Amino acid sequence: MRIGVLCSGGDAPGMNAAVRSIVRTAIVCGDEVFGIKHGYEGILNEEFYIAKDGTLVMGLRSVSGLGRLGGTILHSSRSKRFQTAEGVLQAAKILQKYRFNALITIGGNGTLTGASELGKVWDGQIIGLPGTIDNDLLGTDYTIGFATAVDTAVDAVDKLRDTAGSHDLMFFVEVMGRHCGDIALATAIASGAEIVCLPEEPETPEDIVAKLKRIKDTGKASVIAIVAEGCQKGAVEMQRILKEAGNPFDSRAVVLGHILRGGSPIALDRILASELGNFAVSAIVQGETGKMAGKIRGELTLTPFEECISGHKKINNEQLRLLQVVAS
Repeated sequence: MRIGVLCSGGDAPGMNAAVRSIVRTAIVCGDEVFGIKHGYEGILNEEFYIAKDGTLVMGLRSVSGLGRLGGTILHSSRSKRFQTAEGVLQAAKILQKYRFNALITIGGNGTLTGASELGKVWDGQIIGLPGTIDNDLLGTDYTIGFATAVDTAVDAVDKLRDTAGSHDLMFFVEVMGRHCGDIALATAIASGAEIVCLPEEPETPEDIVAKLKRIKDTGKASVIAIVAEGCQKGAVEMQRILKEAGNPFDSRAVVLGHILRGGSPIALDRILASELGNFAVSAIVQGETGKMAGKIRGELTLTPFEECISGHKKINNEQLRLLQVVAS
C-alpha cells in the first residue's frame, strides 16, 4: 500500500513525531510512505520529500531522531488553490496518477475540512491527525502541540512576572487562540495569572476593571492578564480599553504570537503524536477512511471529519472555576 503524509496549516510541536510514528508503523505493516511537502499545495505541485539517498519512499533513517524536533520536515502551507472545487479535483487526479492508496493529513480545522472535501472526489482512504496548538478540534481531548505551546507560554509568563514584580506593572500577555481559549486558560492556571480573557467567556471592561481595583485594594502591586487573541482584538487593544475604563495599574502588552508554535515538543506531545500516528496507520490497514484519529478519556478514537469540523470545542468549565478560585 502507498500512503502519503502531509502537514497543513499552522505548524505545531509534535508534527515530526507523528510523521516518525507513521513511517515506522507503515514499514512494520509492509507499506510504503511518501512525504508530501507544503501540504495540499504540495500535492498540486507534485512536490515530494526526497530522502538523503535520493529515494521518494521514507525509510527508517528518514525519520531517525525526528521526534524531538519542532516544526515539520515536510513543511506546511495554506493552499488557496485547494480551497476551490477545481483544485480538490486536480489533487485527486494527482494522487491517482502516483497510485496512492491512502493519505494521512496532519493539521487543524482547515486541514480536516480539506480532507473531507478530497474524500468526496478521490477513492483512496484518508485519515486525519489533530495537529494544532489551539486544541479547538472536536473528537479529541488534546491536539498535538497544545501541551508544548502552553509550556512555552508559561515559561514566558514566569519571566514577565519577575519584571512585573520589579516595576509594579500589569502585563497583558496575548497567546494564540482565535476561537478557542484553551491555551489562555491553561496558561493562566499554570502561571498563576490573576486575569484571563477568553473568546468564549467575554467580560465587560467595567467588570474587569472592578476586579483589578479589588486586587489593588488587597495590596498587590503587580498583575498578569492572559488574553486569547480572539478576545477583544488581542492584548494591545485590551490594554487600551481597560486603561480608558480606569485600570488602576500601569500596564504593558506583550504578544507571544508564533513563538508558541516553535520549539522541541515536550514529552506529552511526543507521546500523543506517536500514539495517533501509529493508530492512523492501523486504521488505514483496517479499511477506515474519512475520520480523524483522536484520544478521548484515554481511549484512542476515530471521529468522522464532518463531526470534527462541525464546531469548536467548548471551554472546560471545571478549569474555569478552578482559575476563579485560585486567582481570587
